[in-house]
Amino acid sequence: MVTSKALANLFDTATLAPHFVGFDSLFDRLNEHYQLHTTANFPPYNIRKLDENKWQVEVALAGYDKKDIEIKTVEGKLVVATKDNDKDEMSNDNNSAVLVHRGISQRKFSRTWSMADDAVVNRAKMEDGMLYVEIERIVPDEKKPKLIKIS
Repeated sequence: MVTSKALANLFDTATLAPHFVGFDSLFDRLNEHYQLHTTANFPPYNIRKLDENKWQVEVALAGYDKKDIEIKTVEGKLVVATKDNDKDEMSNDNNSAVLVHRGISQRKFSRTWSMADDAVVNRAKMEDGMLYVEIERIVPDEKKPKLIKIS
């Protein structure tokens, strides 16, 4: 049986570094991935592969407005989070009424996905309580397969 302590040390770069030169960022990403997926599960999401170089991240955000959501890329990561605003938790947009009970979740969150080095976010849209973020991998010419002519 694998313990959570053993899993936490799975990507310890100090023990792996002598055997893998130049892979530090890969190990850091794997460790971050493990940490993120063992602590956060809100909001729920899907990742859909549209074709060989395009993906769509679908995030369930019922009850949120697009003005409350921030999408950014930071150091090869896609981050979807709520914006920091100082609204009263029990108030609503209509100042004439006060919310007595909040049964629909509007909690703050931040969800992060690692992207490939050559991936870019093309666009994002919010529709019917779902956020759609389109990601495309732009393969540079030097990484594309080259056909070598035999002489």
